[in-house]
Amino acid sequence: MASREREGEPLSPTGKLFHEPSLNCYVIAIMGCKTSINPQVIREGLCQTLLKHPRFTSKLVKKGRKTKWIPTKVDLDNHIIVPEIDSNLEYPDRFVEDYVSHFTKTPLDQSKPLWELHLLNIKTSDAEAVSVFRIHHSIGDGASLISLLLAATRKTSDPNALPTVPIPKKDTSHQRSSSPFRWLFVIWWALLLIWHTFVDMLLFTFTIFFIKDTPTPLKAGALGVELHNKRIVHRTVSMDDIKLVKNEMKTTINDVLLGVTQAALTRYLNRAYADVGANSNGVKQRSSVLKKIRLRASILVNIRPVGGIQELADMMAEKSKVKWGNCMGYIILPFSIVLYKDPLEYVRHAKATIDRKKHSLEAICSYACAKLVLNLLGVKVAAAITRRVLFNTTVAFSNVPGPVEEISFYGHPVAYIAPSVYGHPLALTIHFQSYANNMTISLAVDPLVISDPYLLCDDLEQSLKLIRDAIQKKHTVDAV
Repeated sequence: MASREREGEPLSPTGKLFHEPSLNCYVIAIMGCKTSINPQVIREGLCQTLLKHPRFTSKLVKKGRKTKWIPTKVDLDNHIIVPEIDSNLEYPDRFVEDYVSHFTKTPLDQSKPLWELHLLNIKTSDAEAVSVFRIHHSIGDGASLISLLLAATRKTSDPNALPTVPIPKKDTSHQRSSSPFRWLFVIWWALLLIWHTFVDMLLFTFTIFFIKDTPTPLKAGALGVELHNKRIVHRTVSMDDIKLVKNEMKTTINDVLLGVTQAALTRYLNRAYADVGANSNGVKQRSSVLKKIRLRASILVNIRPVGGIQELADMMAEKSKVKWGNCMGYIILPFSIVLYKDPLEYVRHAKATIDRKKHSLEAICSYACAKLVLNLLGVKVAAAITRRVLFNTTVAFSNVPGPVEEISFYGHPVAYIAPSVYGHPLALTIHFQSYANNMTISLAVDPLVISDPYLLCDDLEQSLKLIRDAIQKKHTVDAV
């Protein structure tokens, strides 16, 4: 066993994709802290947790035609960066954004494990200090990495207890049915599943070759967007507003977030096309232009279930085994860019679209096809195909559930969590991360395409407010 560990574990096929120049992706996890950060305490905490995970103590070594994760001794001085910062900066929030944006242009040193942690003792508008993890995507998928980081935290109210993360409930109502027509329903359900999967994979294939999203002020038009530096900004909204919409409309949190995103992108593009038809028929002409826009989101789906926080904590404490690595498929989700009079229509449309996508094996089939291409044609061809799919869409979307209570990062109370990713060929990436009673919206944008990401943050915040107000107004009317 020891000799096998020394020989190292092979880099997974998907991991190889993330080392191709066109898909050299990194996961960013920004955590605001409510107190200044003590670097020594962080060092001691890392030694007891993350450094017991093999990926964080292994470097990539190429042996012949194979690349393997080889265990190595970790020098934390090479991984923890504590820059000296002027405490009298006029715009501390902008400084943090510029700092993060700067290292999106530089790759990690592959002669050491592919991660680093930046500790910024600077007071911003929503935190007393900021920590920034930068982890290469080949170490693991985003959801697993965020879960691993959360497994290294503890509840603020109970320093020995792990955070509580909500687990989605599966709908098993159709399985409990005892109707004599149950088998007819099952057969119809299976036939629809096959048909939906066939249609989705056909559209996925067409996207590789010729279906492209409409050029808009949100989409990169030129090649090489993955090589540009990215600006990462965030905005925090109330989970109470999201839960209110969810409960009243009998949807999921994800339905609400996608509805809010559709509404916000529509607002943004409606403003961008304000010069279209500046006469009395301007609104109708602009509405017609918006309806013709094809705008789709690429959603990365983890095929393998993410290990629970308790399992990951046990793995770091006892070096027990948990399935790890990149095992992901893609879903292409069409967005509706329409000026609805009723803001709730954005959520209804999002729910209908997601319900339809749930009844499809697109993610599993896209993963299987990518694996087949990797094995038959090699990583270069697989990377080129993946890049075309992403480049021909407009936005990457992700929603990761977080702790329901306040947590501490090695004794430092956390104010917010804002994950993101960069290195893929998209000018806009939207991440939603819940934490306690808040939802943090994190945007990673190409500033050459989206010069004012704060405006898009405003649109997301305002769209949620309009949808919430529509629910409250409906309540008032019903009460009368």
